[in-house]
Amino acid sequence: MKLIFRKEFKIGVLVFMTLAIFFWGLNYLKNSNVFTKHRTFYAIYDQVNGLTSSAPIFIKGFKVGTVKDVYFMSDGSNRIIVKMQLSNDIPVPIASIAKIYSSDLMGSKAVEIILGKSPNFAKDEDTLSNQLQASLAEEVSIQMLPIKRKAESLLTSIDSVLIMVQYVFNENTRMNLSKSFENIKIAIDNLKNTTFNIDTLVSTQRNRLSHIIGDVESIASNIEKNNEKITTILSNFSIISDSLAKSNIKQTIENANKVISNVSNVFDKINNGKGTLGLLVNNDTLYNQINNAAANLDKLLIDIKSNPSRYIKISVFGKNQEK
Repeated sequence: MKLIFRKEFKIGVLVFMTLAIFFWGLNYLKNSNVFTKHRTFYAIYDQVNGLTSSAPIFIKGFKVGTVKDVYFMSDGSNRIIVKMQLSNDIPVPIASIAKIYSSDLMGSKAVEIILGKSPNFAKDEDTLSNQLQASLAEEVSIQMLPIKRKAESLLTSIDSVLIMVQYVFNENTRMNLSKSFENIKIAIDNLKNTTFNIDTLVSTQRNRLSHIIGDVESIASNIEKNNEKITTILSNFSIISDSLAKSNIKQTIENANKVISNVSNVFDKINNGKGTLGLLVNNDTLYNQINNAAANLDKLLIDIKSNPSRYIKISVFGKNQEK
């Protein structure tokens, strides 16, 4: 029996198939497979930084689902609910964290599920903990803020340095610097001349320097040859030093000081006219008397010599004759 389909039936089947393909294609574009079982999880955020529906969800870099919807809570708290759809075969422990982060440099947002360490697993329609990672621009801004502040401080310092340089390098300073460079050039020229003179002196006195060095070597050689004698001399000197150190030089010096002190006292007494020597040195009377006595004695001797009979009586016969 041949089946005869009406035209309306054919059109209905075609429309159904078209709608089914459209529905499947729309879900495919939304990264949702209608033929796979899913679980739904929620997370509540104060802000989502541009997260939209159909954003991918990853666990350790592997895509496990998509964001189904993003909407405000109905309690007026202005907090945002993110509805996430994950594959049914992915176990998600309790206390796992749903973190929103930037998946590329363009700022596209995605959700990463950071798995918790609990042995118990979350169930369908459970709410996960939330975490929001700063955007790349915010991270760069945070990292660049210290550099920006240092750059501003550096620019301020450079500006101050330039002002100081401009103040220092005025016309008078430039003239002084020019004179300083001229003086440095003159000093370098003088140094060159001095070096040339030293070079010339060394070249002309090379023979004398050689003789001097030879003499020094000869002296060193003689010292080396007479090393034993020098050692003996130093040993003898050491013995003499020890003998002097052991001798009672201090007592001898003290005795000499006493003798000198006594002699000084004697001379002081003589100078002060005490004693015979003092009177003789300081009193002219005693000197004159001694001088007169010597003169009279001289006259007496002359008179005795001239007239001995006056003073000496000689008896031939032993007869005493009176004067």
